[in-house]
Amino acid sequence: MSKRIGFIGVGLMGHGMAKNLVAKGFSVTVLGHRNRAPVEDLVSQGATEGTTPRALAEANDIVILCVTGTPQVEGLIYGDDGILAGAHENLVVIDTSTAEPDSTARIAGDLAARGAHMVDAPLARTPVEAEQGRLNTMVGASDAVFATIRPALEAFCENIFHVGGVGAGHKMKLLNNFLAMGHAMLVAEAFCAGKAAGIDLRKFYDLVSAGGANSAIFQMIMPKALEGDLTGLQFALKNGRKDIRYYRTMTQNLGLTGSAGDAVHQALAQADNLGFGDKFVPSLIEAQEKLNGIKLVDQ
Repeated sequence: MSKRIGFIGVGLMGHGMAKNLVAKGFSVTVLGHRNRAPVEDLVSQGATEGTTPRALAEANDIVILCVTGTPQVEGLIYGDDGILAGAHENLVVIDTSTAEPDSTARIAGDLAARGAHMVDAPLARTPVEAEQGRLNTMVGASDAVFATIRPALEAFCENIFHVGGVGAGHKMKLLNNFLAMGHAMLVAEAFCAGKAAGIDLRKFYDLVSAGGANSAIFQMIMPKALEGDLTGLQFALKNGRKDIRYYRTMTQNLGLTGSAGDAVHQALAQADNLGFGDKFVPSLIEAQEKLNGIKLVDQ
């Protein structure tokens, strides 16, 4: 509880995470943001508002980043008044975004040169669980650093998986999201094919639910989609596209072949380019509507 924590990125996920840190007794400083509502709410609960990433690094033991991806993380680390400029001995920077492993390794090396530590701890679940303090995280860190940060992670996570050294968390998250987005793509295409073939989609749902083709992603998307609700998987489609782009970069850098990653990325890119990027992943079904001229859901 003695750890002082700086928090950058108090959006949909970050607000709940920071709120739980404050509630568990940590000293929390949040970086000001143009969206004042979450910042002011956290300050009203006991957090302090900071001014720059450098100032947060200088004044705290841990800095947690909850931003979109690699460009935003690198901007916070290397930018003017960035975290690297304020890094000190034994500072721990925890990146909870989904980011590119090669960038994570470079940042870790640059922080290590100043005696600081990089941890990648990408998240699973949704803003609902963030507010409840019930997120999942997969952590890339040395055993020693992991031991020092675990109490902070426990403030907003229900399940904590220490998956290896620095970079292992982001690699694991990209694999996880590849599977999740792949399932979502298949559900959307099957929904469209079933409707075009004239089958009863509710009976299709019952059949899949009772067999080996079932999945958590299918259960998130399909029941609500049958009612015209495409909010069952609350993850922005454009962020899914970004994550699969990172996954493809990782596999290409490893010299691997594989067509499924390309297919999943194409489906997400197509839906994004059709104007659904700011919607949730189940709007892959809306993309199928537009591509095939078939009315699939009544919204």
